Amino acid sequence: MATSDKLQRAFQLFDAANQEDPHTETFQGQPYPKELLYAKRMTEQLNTFAPDASEALQLTARCQHICRWEIARDSYEMNREGYLRWRRELKKFHAKKATSLLEEVGYSEEVIKKVQFLLEKKQLKKNAETQTLEDVICLVFLEYYFEPFAAKHPEEKTIDILQKTWRKMSDKGQDAALKLNLSEDTLGLVTKAIS
Repeated sequence: MATSDKLQRAFQLFDAANQEDPHTETFQGQPYPKELLYAKRMTEQLNTFAPDASEALQLTARCQHICRWEIARDSYEMNREGYLRWRRELKKFHAKKATSLLEEVGYSEEVIKKVQFLLEKKQLKKNAETQTLEDVICLVFLEYYFEPFAAKHPEEKTIDILQKTWRKMSDKGQDAALKLNLSEDTLGLVTKAIS
């Protein structure tokens, strides 16, 4: 995947922002700022899933959760409506945060608008890049975050989340999901959810 100096600089700024995450996650015995680890996983998965991704899509994957901890989930009602409001606010927040860093790097308005469009997940299922981003998000969730999620929730809810995740993915994304290195338990739940 081709990398420009601007892209590398933007990644450095995104990573520096996410380095401030007060929440940590341990991976392979190492503690990492949670959103920094997530951002790197997104880039890794994008490189595998769509090695020819545009620069705008590479930027978006890296900053998709930028500084997410600044808007806590529990600052909204703990119901579906509150969850959806929180998600809408986050999309705007991520777009604003990313814009200021991309302007600092010197990206054109065209690239910045494209990143904003993708961060707001516009035209899912209609726009190829939005769909690729969604596939990558779902793949990262399934590979790294699904199992801890499943451990905290009843199977019924877990199956429901898997079915919703599956519906968001393209055929290519679904094929890639079935090739992930998933545990036997996770694979069992995925098979149950999609059958």
